[in-house]
Amino acid sequence: MRALRILLILVIVFGGLFVAADRGAVYFAEGQVADRIKSSQGLTSDPKVSIKGFPFLTQVLDSSLEEIDISLDGVSASADGHDVQVTEVKAELKDVKINSSFSSATAARATGSAHISYANLAKSAPPGSTIAYAGPERAAEGQVKLSGPLADVLEGAGVDVPQPVKALLGDRDVSLYSTVSIENGNTVRLRAKTLPTLPIPGLTDQIRDVVDYDLKLDGIPSSIKLDQVTATQDGLRFAGAGTNVSLAG
Repeated sequence: MRALRILLILVIVFGGLFVAADRGAVYFAEGQVADRIKSSQGLTSDPKVSIKGFPFLTQVLDSSLEEIDISLDGVSASADGHDVQVTEVKAELKDVKINSSFSSATAARATGSAHISYANLAKSAPPGSTIAYAGPERAAEGQVKLSGPLADVLEGAGVDVPQPVKALLGDRDVSLYSTVSIENGNTVRLRAKTLPTLPIPGLTDQIRDVVDYDLKLDGIPSSIKLDQVTATQDGLRFAGAGTNVSLAG
């Protein structure tokens, strides 16, 4: 019995040491992957990396990791010099093949997501205007609502509005719906679905030049593939999926 107790104690001790070594190796590897992603893709903030699965060391021996999750703060988007905060930037990578130095990694499958609130999205809109939820029917078609005092929106965008034109416009507001899409995984495109009929010739074209614009997402890792956008009550949510996605290198 005494020998059995000693054997059990040794099993527990060595098991604990193995777990500690395994967790230590995971922590080190997560830091290495984060550094590789930051340096290879020119990010300005440190990504948070979480390597899933236990034990980790046996996965390394097999050069294949079950799952790597990435989250990132401090991502911004820009349009005409206006910065917009992008939140909840995440990627989930499955069946990741690695080399011994973690200098390269390729995920067989990957999903990504990100979010921009309407309050943040409005920072990219023409000055004097706001962007808001367009209601369930229009949101289902990927549309948002842009509105604001017409003269203020035009002047905020640098359009010269003479005083006689201001008097003619009066307190008139512009209210329209824009369709939102995402192009090339890093460009949010807003295009007016319809434009109001205005009493001044050429003013409608000027309005379109103001409200149609692109929002460039800066700092999104190439491993996060975004190709879908959904207009929800709290903002725009982006998602995407890919195969054979390069994580670092």
